[in-house]
Amino acid sequence: MGILDFLTGEFIDVIHWVDDTRDTMVWRFERHGHEIKYGAKLTVREGQAAVFIHEGQLADVFTPGLYMLETNNLPILTTLNSWDHGFKSPFKSEIYFVNTTRFTDLKWGTKNPIMLRDPEFGPMRLRAFGTYSVKVVDPARFLQEIVGTDGEFTMDEIGYQIRNVIVQEFSRAIASSGIPALDMAANTDDLGKLVTKAINPIVAAYGVTLPEFYIENVSLPEAVEAALDKRTSTGIAGDLGRFTQYSTAEAMTAAANNPGDSGMGAGLGMGMGMAMANQMSQQRPPMTPPPAPVEAIWHLAVDGETSGPFSRATLGQMVAQGSLSRDTFVWTQGQDGWKRAEEVQTLAQLFTVMPPPPPAG
Repeated sequence: MGILDFLTGEFIDVIHWVDDTRDTMVWRFERHGHEIKYGAKLTVREGQAAVFIHEGQLADVFTPGLYMLETNNLPILTTLNSWDHGFKSPFKSEIYFVNTTRFTDLKWGTKNPIMLRDPEFGPMRLRAFGTYSVKVVDPARFLQEIVGTDGEFTMDEIGYQIRNVIVQEFSRAIASSGIPALDMAANTDDLGKLVTKAINPIVAAYGVTLPEFYIENVSLPEAVEAALDKRTSTGIAGDLGRFTQYSTAEAMTAAANNPGDSGMGAGLGMGMGMAMANQMSQQRPPMTPPPAPVEAIWHLAVDGETSGPFSRATLGQMVAQGSLSRDTFVWTQGQDGWKRAEEVQTLAQLFTVMPPPPPAG
């Protein structure tokens, strides 16, 4: 380096950082020999923090504002070294700018399916993916635990580790939630809160937090999805007649798309539709016959005295024996008063096998 470059570096007294990369988390201000001049102006913008490192030791953290780097503004450095007014400083200092804004639209997903026990389907596997955001909340800890001496640290360098933590805690939360797979779409907000609550204490050790965490989709294995689709189709079919019409229409559509095999395709499709309808009808439980009608019982009135009850079969025997005539008064429950036997339709039939009495001579 030439003398001109050296002097240029020595006379630079404004320390600041303007970032336009959208993925840089930490950037180190470069000075010749890492020497910070007495009285230099440090500008920290909104969404930034500046970490002052003196001879390898973290000395101070500056929040947004304008600072004059003098001994009265750096009480920690006063106890470490005295500042000199010359070009050569007796100590080495570094300033790291930390981006404290949110890094948004970061992707996460389960690399392998999650094994869990579903309350409805039993053991099964699930996949999930979504987005999250990251924000540095403790610049000093983030520099100590993650960045180290990296002069330009990007989101990609920590994204893989955070995604591993997300998948681990998501797997644990979804397996212990007890939420059925079919109800997870309606509970993604609650699941997201559970996962965020479990993740933040872990990533807090890195000096960061996850202000946003979203579950965009929870998907089932293809075989389970196919079974659900078939179950849904059967439920939509409902009526066997409509199901048969639906199957026939589907077969005709398939035949139209394959004109070279239209006859066989249509016949096969219609046959399959009829076969499925027939199979479904055979699986229906047999219809229970209605209960047998209750047989009426009868009472007789002869010479002012009643007798009974008698069944219709007994009355038929009495007709054959001659102890019951057409003029005998009978009554049963629900009948409006006493009537002659021949006036009751169900009993009048008993006398058709016997001729009426002969007319008077």
